[in-house]
Amino acid sequence: MNMTAKEAAAWLLSRDSFLITNHLRPDGDAHGSAAALCQGLRECGKTAYILPNPDSTERYIPWVNKYYPDPEDDFAPAFILSVDTASVGMLNTAAASFADRIDLAVDHHPSNTFYAKNTCLDGSMASCGEIVYELLTAMPCGVSKESAAPLYIALSTDTGCFAFANTTSNTLRVAAELVDAGAPQAELNRILFRTKAKRRMLLEGDIFSHIEFYFGDRVAVISITRAMMDHYGVTENDMDDIAAIPGSVEDVLVGITIRELNGGGCKVSVRSGPDFDSNALCSRFGGGGHKMAAGLSMDKDAASMKAMLLEALGETFAQ
Repeated sequence: MNMTAKEAAAWLLSRDSFLITNHLRPDGDAHGSAAALCQGLRECGKTAYILPNPDSTERYIPWVNKYYPDPEDDFAPAFILSVDTASVGMLNTAAASFADRIDLAVDHHPSNTFYAKNTCLDGSMASCGEIVYELLTAMPCGVSKESAAPLYIALSTDTGCFAFANTTSNTLRVAAELVDAGAPQAELNRILFRTKAKRRMLLEGDIFSHIEFYFGDRVAVISITRAMMDHYGVTENDMDDIAAIPGSVEDVLVGITIRELNGGGCKVSVRSGPDFDSNALCSRFGGGGHKMAAGLSMDKDAASMKAMLLEALGETFAQ
């Protein structure tokens, strides 16, 4: 069943004892949406926790770890919620045991498979955080200073600090409301968008030196190998927004970032303009997302992944 935000809010208010989970390699939207929803439910008098995600990075852990259940309490949730997660296959590994009992999925990905018993989906939203904002404003708790900050993280990170094409007038209105509610936007913007570790800057230099162009420079590809990451000492915590690099080149229509993962395989991020469907490309290989921002993961090395994607792109772009 697909619910509106008001219907989902009523559903939540009529129940109690929630555990919230999100997706593999969680970003700011996944963490911010989970933290804000958990905070709001608690302010409404509900028992709510966030399931610790083993893929969480240092950047976001301070915003979610205060909502983790105490292992000694042996918390047994009555209802499982997921945020910003389009399919069962995207649930983080800690949530695998709950895959067949997600009671409500709150999501903004058009590729959502409706795996949950109930779904609150709005594919027009730039971030899941915008939907969580609607949920909270439909509850007695509203949006507090404590929930405004993680919601601002959710909105800003999924829109590149409101610079990406997915940013809408609604995104900006919600962001303004969050600032009015107490979100420290100046400090958050500095931390999230204006501060980089030296090792990240050195990695970027290597990436810019080896970026590849195809199909008349309309497609740009960067490959980030484990050897590169190890050489500069970068970690997952340093990789936020790395996928924006290839698409920032003038006249590039499709930017592809291929990144080797610990333990093998690769993660691919595709960013494009409105004239190319990133979701359609990634869906061909079991991934998905949005029209202008999508991704996939496969057990292939970077070279094989690039060859596969270029072959598929050849059907669209003439040499």
